[in-house]
Amino acid sequence: MIIIHAEFQINPIKEQAFLEEIRPLVSSSRGEEGNISYDLMKDTERDHVYTMVEVWKDSAAVESHNGSDHFTSFVGRAPEYLTAPLNVKMYDGNKIEK
Repeated sequence: MIIIHAEFQINPIKEQAFLEEIRPLVSSSRGEEGNISYDLMKDTERDHVYTMVEVWKDSAAVESHNGSDHFTSFVGRAPEYLTAPLNVKMYDGNKIEK
């Protein structure tokens, strides 16, 4: 299982436009084969900061997602909303059974 945290620091003037722009990405990504979850979280301690928390079945699913039209289209427009470079962290995770 692959877990990705992508942190967005958003220009406050463009925050609403960012949220409108990212909705189709979230919706389309959730429908992809190999996607387990895809959620945008608003930071509760820092204004205008969001983290996309993605969980994928495997690296092939991530590669497919990264090549998708909805992802590449969003990535091409994302810099106009950001006040800092996108911060992406990727983890190899496994579910712990109790």
